[in-house]
Amino acid sequence: MARIAEELALVTLSPEARQVVREALAQEQDPGGLALWLEVRGVQHAQFVYDLYFQARADAADDDTLVVDDELTIVVPKSSVDRLRGARLDWNAEGEGGLVLVNPNSPEPEVGVPEDVMAAGLDGPLGTRVRAVLEEMVNPSIAAHGGRSDLVAIDEGGGVAYLALSGGCQGCAMSRMTLSQGIETALREEVPEITRVVDVTDHAVGANPYY
Repeated sequence: MARIAEELALVTLSPEARQVVREALAQEQDPGGLALWLEVRGVQHAQFVYDLYFQARADAADDDTLVVDDELTIVVPKSSVDRLRGARLDWNAEGEGGLVLVNPNSPEPEVGVPEDVMAAGLDGPLGTRVRAVLEEMVNPSIAAHGGRSDLVAIDEGGGVAYLALSGGCQGCAMSRMTLSQGIETALREEVPEITRVVDVTDHAVGANPYY
């Protein structure tokens, strides 16, 4: 079974956030068997992107980490532990309100992405089209294997797309084939301006890293 976190400070909740989560959990079917899952899904705009959802506590893998906070169980997948260490889930009361994750950790600079390309962001015409293809065509396809692909940088002038794979594709020995034969092919067909697709995933921290 998944190990219980020895470091209680791995992930903490503010009193307000804990109350909001407990109220939402109470609305679910079989709340007693569910846990709050918190994981880093990928990187966008040089910032971590998170998934926060309820799922069966029994689904936690042996190398995932369980954090028990006032009888509320939080599951942190192995690949996200170091990226979430010391994070706090808080409640932002401004506007419509919402849960906010305050994370002291930041992504490492993406390997192989020029600084000027990273600084340009993803909101240009080419970046917008690439993200649409990933969300509408690519990710629904690789989601069956628990995978996901995110655009982390785009060279609008040179047509180079820098992608990061996460979930089941991170560290998977087949991910290179997935990128070259699947994702890159789809992107080039839908966005002909793309000249090259570069994988900047840190596969060494994935579930099945290859070297």
